[in-house]
Amino acid sequence: MNAAEAALRPAVPEGWLDPQKLPAHLKSTLVDPAKMEWVPSKFPGISSKVLFADPASGVSSILFKMEPGAIVPLHEHAALEQTWIIEGSLVDLDGAASAGQFVWRPGGNVHQAYSPNGAVLLGMFMKPNIFANGTEFYVE
Repeated sequence: MNAAEAALRPAVPEGWLDPQKLPAHLKSTLVDPAKMEWVPSKFPGISSKVLFADPASGVSSILFKMEPGAIVPLHEHAALEQTWIIEGSLVDLDGAASAGQFVWRPGGNVHQAYSPNGAVLLGMFMKPNIFANGTEFYVE
């Protein structure tokens, strides 16, 4: 067994599932965003790629592309939201998050955000946002 094979085949403690014998529903799922189409949202200048969504729990991971000047309208975070800015910036009253930065907001946080020069960001949500204008969340 070479080093790569050994690294992927650990000794499995008693009582643990063997990674080589996992049932299908417990295996990893590889998602290739580069092969996915950007889907226009209900908000002008914002498109998304849903990387993961569990309707039962509300958990989702979504890649967003915002055109320069695009606005995410007033909304409340129903639970923790985490955002990694990949390109560009996202601005709200608390400040600007730029490429390479990470920002999180607790449940109950209310804000409106915009991207002055465009952005690509990864948003991870524990529950769907609630928009003041009644628009449904991206995965609903």
